[in-house]
Amino acid sequence: MKCASLISVSAVLVAGGVISASAALAQSYPERPIRMLIPFAAGGATDVPARIATAKLAERLGQQIVVDNRPGQGGALGTAVAAKAEPDGYTVLMTATPFVLSPHIYKKLSYDPLKDFVPVTQFGAAPNVLVVHPSLGAKSVKDVIALAKSQPGKLDWASSGTGGFQHLSGELFMTMAGVKVTHISYKGSGAAIADMLGGQVKIGFPGIAIALSHHNAGRLRALGVTTAKRSPQMPDIPSIAEAGLTGYDATFWMGLTVPTGTPKPIIDKLHKETTALLQSQDIINAFRKAGTEPAPSDPQQFRKFIVSEYQKWGKVIREAGIKAN
Repeated sequence: MKCASLISVSAVLVAGGVISASAALAQSYPERPIRMLIPFAAGGATDVPARIATAKLAERLGQQIVVDNRPGQGGALGTAVAAKAEPDGYTVLMTATPFVLSPHIYKKLSYDPLKDFVPVTQFGAAPNVLVVHPSLGAKSVKDVIALAKSQPGKLDWASSGTGGFQHLSGELFMTMAGVKVTHISYKGSGAAIADMLGGQVKIGFPGIAIALSHHNAGRLRALGVTTAKRSPQMPDIPSIAEAGLTGYDATFWMGLTVPTGTPKPIIDKLHKETTALLQSQDIINAFRKAGTEPAPSDPQQFRKFIVSEYQKWGKVIREAGIKAN
């Protein structure tokens, strides 16, 4: 009995030591600047909201956060850098929807998004928008579908590039609507929108910031946002699902992840401070001006979401036969 009591006491002491060590780690972190790796170009849909929040998050954590943009290969190049980083909480990855697209598009990646990263929190969510040139004559989502069905293969639609989110949003739309519309791939949103404004291509799925300005000016007509629900930025525009394509949902999301092996107390602290930040009104307002809605979640919710997105878009990519150029 005495021996058993000693073992029990030892177990309690060990457990207490682990808890104390974890608490100490969470309290002391961070002790030096943190690198926020963004695997996309500066000024893009992921970069802008991340930079809006970075200064405030640095204040909450009491350390500088250095933004490191590493664009290329649909986000895969920068993500590979993050996957190889020391899992100590001093490299965090601000990723986005391409995180679950690239593994299905590129044959060989040096990382596995589902195994090599631990989700911290979803960061934001934003819709693209189905827009048409006024000369098309379509005034609703149902009009576009009807026109496409009456002219199979004769209508064109523009995207910012093969395998990008605009492309995938369009492919999901065409598949669910059961229509054949010719995809025209451009090198970036600017080139795609230029031809849409000129009427050379009459259908597209640009980001909401671009779509809103041209819709308000009457240069393009917005017919539906790609998210399941309406956007606060365009409250008068229905979701595509609401406008006739039931079940359609293509959400561009952003999220904070860390390399697998990062201590849980650090993950917990990053989650606590980031989600608190995302619920502050000044950040909400700033995000909305950038066309993004804050979307904080707990790590378990975010992991489930990533897995579901991985499976959903993998199916779309396979069925559309999309491959890297």
